[in-house]
Amino acid sequence: MIQINDVSMSHGDQTLFTNVSFTINPGERCSLIGRNGSGKTTLLRLIIGTETPDSGAICMPKGYRLGYLDQHIRFSRPTVIEEAALGLREDERECLYKAEKILFGLGFNEEMVALPTDKLSGGFHLRLHLAKVLLSEPNCLLLDEPTNYLDILSMRFLTRFLQKWTGELIVVSHDREFLDSTSTHTLGIHRNRVKKVQGKTADLFAPLLLEEESYEKTRESLDKKRSHMQAFVERLGAKASKAAQAQSRKKMLEKIPALEALKAIEDLDFSFHVAPFQGKKMGEVKELSFSYHSEKGPLINNLSFVIGKGERLAIIGKNGYGKSTLLRLLAQELKPQHGDVVFSDQISMGYFGQTNIQRLNDNLTIEAEIAAANPALPFTEVRRICAQMMFRGNQAEKRIGVLSGGEKSRVLLGKILAKPCNLLLLDEPTHHLDVESVEALIDAIDEFSGTVIIVTHSELILQRLELHTLIVCHAAAQQTYMGGYQEFLEKVGWQEETSSEKPKVKAIDRGEEKRKRAELVASRSKALKPIKDEMQQLEKSIIVLEEEQKRDQLLLEQTAESGASGTMQELLIGIGKRTKEIERLFERLLELGDQYEAKKSEYQEEF
Repeated sequence: MIQINDVSMSHGDQTLFTNVSFTINPGERCSLIGRNGSGKTTLLRLIIGTETPDSGAICMPKGYRLGYLDQHIRFSRPTVIEEAALGLREDERECLYKAEKILFGLGFNEEMVALPTDKLSGGFHLRLHLAKVLLSEPNCLLLDEPTNYLDILSMRFLTRFLQKWTGELIVVSHDREFLDSTSTHTLGIHRNRVKKVQGKTADLFAPLLLEEESYEKTRESLDKKRSHMQAFVERLGAKASKAAQAQSRKKMLEKIPALEALKAIEDLDFSFHVAPFQGKKMGEVKELSFSYHSEKGPLINNLSFVIGKGERLAIIGKNGYGKSTLLRLLAQELKPQHGDVVFSDQISMGYFGQTNIQRLNDNLTIEAEIAAANPALPFTEVRRICAQMMFRGNQAEKRIGVLSGGEKSRVLLGKILAKPCNLLLLDEPTHHLDVESVEALIDAIDEFSGTVIIVTHSELILQRLELHTLIVCHAAAQQTYMGGYQEFLEKVGWQEETSSEKPKVKAIDRGEEKRKRAELVASRSKALKPIKDEMQQLEKSIIVLEEEQKRDQLLLEQTAESGASGTMQELLIGIGKRTKEIERLFERLLELGDQYEAKKSEYQEEF
C-alpha cells in the first residue's frame, strides 16, 4: 500500500502538484494518465525516492519493495543471464536458476539467455529489464511508458502478464487500450491535482468534464450576482438617505467568493488537408525485394500489392521484420534491390517517419521549420498551423533544439499539414504523444479522405481505423491480408502465439475479390456520404442558432435593466422558439449518428 499525503511539487516556475493526496490499496493496478509535461514521470520518481517533494509525505509499510521500469533501459553485463542476475539480492547473485526461471517465463529460451545483451530486439530488452525488476520481488511495479519499446506481439504478452499480476501496479502509457486492459483503477493528473477512480480511462474523463462544467456555471452565476450587487451599491451610495443600505449591501458583496476562471487546456485539434486525385489506383508495389546485408538474405521478399484511392492499409509485425523499411521504400527514401514502387503523377505524399524527427533543424524556430515544408504558404497560415499543433503566440518562435520528443512529433505533423496531400505514410506516429493527442490524431486519420498507410503497434489504432488491407511482416516474408485487424485475429491470428501449424494468410485475389472490394467501397461511400453531409449541415445550423441565442440572452439582460417590457417579451418568445429548434436539431443529429454507425458496422462486416 502507498499513501500520498498533501504532496506539492514544482520544477522551476512550473507547478506540477498542489496538495495531492491518494492511496494505492493492496492489489490495485492503476493507470496513470495526464498531458505531456503534467508530471507523470516526476510522480513515479517521487514514489521511488529519486526526487523529493516540496511539501507533504509519501508513506509505505516497512519493508515495502518497489520495482521501477523507467523509460531508459541500460545494461552493464555482457550476457542476458548475467544482466538478469543483477536483479537478485546480493546474497543470491549466484542463484542463476532463479533468473533463468523468470527469463523462461518471459519468453526467453536456453540459447537466448547466453546471448550478448546488444543482440536482443527492443521487445526482449524490455523483457530482460522486466525480469530484473521481478527478480527483486517487489510489492509494487512502477512502469513508465513500457509500450514504447515493444512490438505488437510483445505488447500482447505484457498485457497478459500484467493482467495476472497480484501485487500493486502503476503504469504510464499513451495507449488507452493497453491501460484499460491491464488496470483496475485510473489516476489522472489534471490542473496540478491527482484524481483517482475505479475503472477505465473513460471513467475518469466523464466526471472531470462534469466537475469543470459545474465549476464554470457556479463562477458565472457568482460573477453575475457580484456585478448586479455592485451596481446596486453604486446607485444607493449616490444617495445620502440610502448610505446605511449601501454599506449593508457592500458587506454582503464582500462575502460572495470570487472564483478564478479555469485556464483553457489546449488540445491537438486538426485535420489533414487533402490534395485532389483523379482515378482509383494511386500506385503499385511490384515484386519488391530489399536487404541491408545481401549475405543475410532479403528483409523484404518478393512483395506485391496495389494501393487504391482512399485505402487504409496497416503494416504490422515484430520488430526487426522490415515494417519501417517497407514504409521507407514506399516513401522512396530507399531503393529496392529488385522490383518497383510505382506511383501516379498526381501523388502528393505526407510522410511521418521514425527518423524524420532527428532530421528537424535544431537551429530553426517552429514556425520556420513548418514554413520550409511549403514556401508558398502565407505567414498567417503558418501561424495557424503552429496554433493547431499547440504552439500559440510566442511559443511558435521556440527553437527545435529545446523541444521535447512530443513537441517535435507535433512539429512533424505540422509540416505534413502545411502541404496538402492525398497519401499519408505514418510510422509509429503516436510515440511521444499523450492520450488526448493520440485520440485527436486517430480522429484526423479517420476523417482524412485520402489514402493512409500506417506502421503501428497500437491495437487501439488497428481496431479503430477501418482497415482494408494488412501487410503482415514475418521473418524474411511479408503476407497480404484483405480485411480489418479484428477479422485477422479471429481468422488467422499471430503464428508466433500458437504452437499449431503456421496458419496460411489469405492472399489477395487480383481478380474477383478486387472487383468485389471496389464495389463495396463505392457502395459504402454512396450510403454514408448523404448521412455525413446532413450531420455536418446540422452541426453548422446548431452553431449559428447557439450564437443567436447567446446574443439574445445578452440583449435580454440589458433590456431587463432598462425595463422595456415589450422588447423583453419579443426576446423571450424568440429564445423559447430557438431552444425548441436547437433541441429538435440535436435529436436529429443523434438519430443520424446512430444510422451512420450502424451503416459503418454493416459494411465493416461485409469487408
